[in-house]
Amino acid sequence: MTTTRLLPASAVEEAAALLRAGALVAFPTETVYGLGANATDGRAVAAVFAAKGRPRFNPLICHYPEAEAAFADAAPDERARALAERFWPGPLTLVLPRRPGCRVDLLAGAGLDSLGVRVPGHPLGRALLRAAGVPVAAPSANPSGAVSPTTAEHVLEGLGGRIAAVLDGGPCPVGVESTVLDLTGERPVLLRPGGVPTEAIEAALPGPLLRAGPSEGTAAPRGPGMLASHYAPALPLRLGAISADADEALLGFGRRLPAGAAVAWNLSDSGDLAEAASRLFAGLRWLDAEGARLGLRGIAAMPVPDTGLGAAINDRLARAAAPRTPL
Repeated sequence: MTTTRLLPASAVEEAAALLRAGALVAFPTETVYGLGANATDGRAVAAVFAAKGRPRFNPLICHYPEAEAAFADAAPDERARALAERFWPGPLTLVLPRRPGCRVDLLAGAGLDSLGVRVPGHPLGRALLRAAGVPVAAPSANPSGAVSPTTAEHVLEGLGGRIAAVLDGGPCPVGVESTVLDLTGERPVLLRPGGVPTEAIEAALPGPLLRAGPSEGTAAPRGPGMLASHYAPALPLRLGAISADADEALLGFGRRLPAGAAVAWNLSDSGDLAEAASRLFAGLRWLDAEGARLGLRGIAAMPVPDTGLGAAINDRLARAAAPRTPL
C-alpha cells in the first residue's frame, strides 16, 4: 500500500515532479478534485483506472494550463475557439478530434478518435499544470461510481493508500464537474451538464444543442461521466421526495423541509443553485455516513429546479439513484 502524502499549496513543484515521474497526484480544480496522471504515460493512465476501479471504456478529461496547449493535442474549429475564449479557464470540457501527433496516450481517451480537453479555473490547479509541463489526465479523485470529492480530506477518505499525494487547495468553489460538450460532429452535443449552464453555452453558439443520454452496459461513451450509475452513495437514493420517513436521511433544498427524517442536509435554505451545487457531494457523503451509522434504509432527495446549475445537480442525482452498473 502507498503512503499518500498531503501536500500544502506551496508544494507545487514537488507535485509536478511526481506527475512527470508517473505518480498519481490529486489536485484542486474549481469543480472537484481531479486525480492527475501524466497523460502521455500509458502506465500512469492505467494506474488511474486501477486506483479508481474505473471502467476502461470511460474516457478521461485532459487538463491544460492554456487553450493553445490543449489545441496542440485536440483540433479546434471556430466553435471550439469561441467557447474557449468565453469560458476558459473554467468548468467546460470540449470533446474534439485528436490531432495526428497527439501526445496523449490512447488509453486516456478510451481508444476513441476524440479527446476531452479543458483549462481549469482554479489558480493552484493551473499552477500545477504549468509546472508539470505535460497534459494531465484527471477524472474526479474518488473510487469509481462514488461521490466526487470537493476537499482534500474527501480524496484521502476514498483514495488514501492508493495514490502518491494530494495537493491541498481547500474546498472547490463550484462543486459539480465540468460541462462536457462534443464538437466532433456538425451539431454540438451536450454529453454532460455541469459547471457552465447549458443556457450560457447555447447563447454562445448559432444553434441549439443536441443532448445525449447516459451510456448503458458496456457501450463506449463519447465523454466522461456518461455511465448511468455514477456519483453513487452506498445507501439507495429516492428522488423527488416531498416527505421523508423516520428511517430515511433527507437531502433537502429550500426553506421548507418535510419533517420526519432521521437526519437532514440542506443544499441551500435560500434556494441558491450555486450554493446547492457546491454542497451536493459533501451532503451526499455526510448523509451516506450518518445513514449507515444510524442503520437507515436510504436517502430521500427533494426536487431541485432543472434550470442553470440545477440541471447538473439533477443529472448527478439521477446517476446516483440509477441501478448500479457492474464494473
